[in-house]
Amino acid sequence: MKQILFAVVSATCLLACANDDKNTNAAASGVGKPNEDTASQGWVSLFDGKTLNGWHGYNKDTATIKNWTIIDGALVCLGHAEHDSGGDIVTDKQYENFELEWDWKVDSGSNSGVMYHVVEDKKYHAPYQTGPEYQIIDDVNFPGKLEDWQQAGADYAMNTANDKKKLKPVGEWNNSKIVFNKGKVEHWLNGEKIVEFEAWTDEWTKKRETGKWKDFPDYGKAAKGFIALQDHGNKAYFKNIRIKEL
Repeated sequence: MKQILFAVVSATCLLACANDDKNTNAAASGVGKPNEDTASQGWVSLFDGKTLNGWHGYNKDTATIKNWTIIDGALVCLGHAEHDSGGDIVTDKQYENFELEWDWKVDSGSNSGVMYHVVEDKKYHAPYQTGPEYQIIDDVNFPGKLEDWQQAGADYAMNTANDKKKLKPVGEWNNSKIVFNKGKVEHWLNGEKIVEFEAWTDEWTKKRETGKWKDFPDYGKAAKGFIALQDHGNKAYFKNIRIKEL
């Protein structure tokens, strides 16, 4: 009887130890660990690192996109568009209040941008006619003089970046974020808030009506719309694109 009891206890101990080892190995490999980017926290990936699923060409019925591709897990604009229209892509879904994050880099002299609240309509030829833009550009090597409102991180042609801005050298990845919450807007770059303003105020309206957008009556008016990535005729790289609706 004692021998049987000893055998049962030994077997139980061996099984428990095996399970402990299994759990330890799983924890070490990351299996079973909570993922910070899980949907339970509200984050949704806009790019799977492998396909263009979830995106389509601006104002285009077809999902075929010829001027964007995937390289080493990054969504890459090949820069085939002429000047600043014709090659932009937009999300399949529209967003209102949100927190949008992404990593990006550009080639020397490149120009691009991320827009939001973009309206699709055949009367518009490009997203920038309706959607405010987080400017993406090579401040240092761009072939021409840049105004403050044209530089990286700015709310393009509306609000300039502050002195907390720290842009990585060309070829290195930057991390950016746009927060839009009931008209209150923030631009972040590499962990620092570099732009803050409120949309649709008297001050905002005056800037819109007296500056670059005075001939674009629908610029910035939409409270909901698509997210757009710009093809400005230059090469640009995007990855880790995710959004959380607020």
